[in-house]
Amino acid sequence: MNWQTIFHEIETVDSYKRFGKVTRVIGLMIESKGPESSIGDVCYIHVGGKRKQRIVAEVVGFRDENVLLMPFSTVHDISPGCMVEATGKPLQVKVGVELIGKVLDSLGNPLDQSKLPKGLTAISIEQSPPNPLARPPIHEPIEVGVRMIDSLLTVGKGQRVGIFAGSGVGKSTLMGMIARNTNADLNVIALIGERGREVREFIERDLGSEGLKRSIVVVATSDQPALMRIKGAYTATAIAEYFRDKGMNVMLMMDSVTRVAMAQREVGLAVGEPPTTKGYTPSVFAILPKLLERTGTNEHGTITAFYTVLVDGDDMNEPIADTVRGILDGHFVLERALANKGQYPAINVLKSVSRVMNHIVTKEHRLAAEKLRELLSTYMNSEDLINIGAYKRGSSREIDEAIRYYPKIISFLKQDIHEKFSKEESIEALLELINSG
Repeated sequence: MNWQTIFHEIETVDSYKRFGKVTRVIGLMIESKGPESSIGDVCYIHVGGKRKQRIVAEVVGFRDENVLLMPFSTVHDISPGCMVEATGKPLQVKVGVELIGKVLDSLGNPLDQSKLPKGLTAISIEQSPPNPLARPPIHEPIEVGVRMIDSLLTVGKGQRVGIFAGSGVGKSTLMGMIARNTNADLNVIALIGERGREVREFIERDLGSEGLKRSIVVVATSDQPALMRIKGAYTATAIAEYFRDKGMNVMLMMDSVTRVAMAQREVGLAVGEPPTTKGYTPSVFAILPKLLERTGTNEHGTITAFYTVLVDGDDMNEPIADTVRGILDGHFVLERALANKGQYPAINVLKSVSRVMNHIVTKEHRLAAEKLRELLSTYMNSEDLINIGAYKRGSSREIDEAIRYYPKIISFLKQDIHEKFSKEESIEALLELINSG
């Protein structure tokens, strides 16, 4: 940096600090008279009393010339007259390769209370999606190490996929398998709205020490304020974008985007937005495309993203599931009925789709996958007749063939959580299965 640049920075720097005062607190919302600020700016609320501290908050709106703030922590100790200091900047987090292997909170601080490593770069968590014309087409598959996905639902580098499931059907287990087995350069995992108990269980049991060595985990538990849960998603996405811009192939996994939407609904209702579909506010449906479109390809690298979506009562047409499915490049549906049968991963192949698969696999691979789907579909459509003994062999050549293949197909679809298959092994097993008849 030359002297002219330094003098210019000194001349243009704002040397004033702007303050306001808290006037009232209603529920999650803090209202203050001043300071001069913009939507998205971070402010510090100085709390007095026995414990002198400052609470970090964000400007989320304005009402009658008053500033509406939402804190990143609880509103305890805030009282009328507390000073509110404007920073004039949005939330920033520090990022670098030194963070790999660490577990962070939504503000980018290590959860184990250790200090951040030196040499990190500060970045804003609010970024714009890449220019559509600057996005290279997806032309290369990525290995996830799950045989069913690599062979029948092949994912491309830079593809964004939704994992749709009810509670307790194996989403976290599937994410752990992908994180351990993938050949991506780095995993960025966002656990949003998780139970506190499940965070350590996921890291130690599902992810494991080997998976953590090549991962950065961002955690915002369900007990944290709504703003922290929203910012957890934005922070994880910003970290993934940083490494993508370094030319890496990043795997981003977010569990779950539904809880991000619920947190945004809390914020929207507190600000005064009208509830619309199932109580979700308009801002929910505005932020989802902005957040999900940030991942994918750009001219430097790729972010392959998996977003889990909780479906209430296994209803695939509820508002968030419907919106997310329309934005993403594919969806995997996990079914409770398959989990109850002991089939893991419990992905229903017939209801799942990868929208880029046909463009990134060989013709032989595509035809084999289509054949397996056809056989499985034929069997499922006739399953009731077969089970009650109403179907007589020889009545239909297609059903006879499906019955013959069915045990082998189910065996092929099952995979133990500690098993790993390379992409080549998965495709070879698929071709061998189809040609075995």
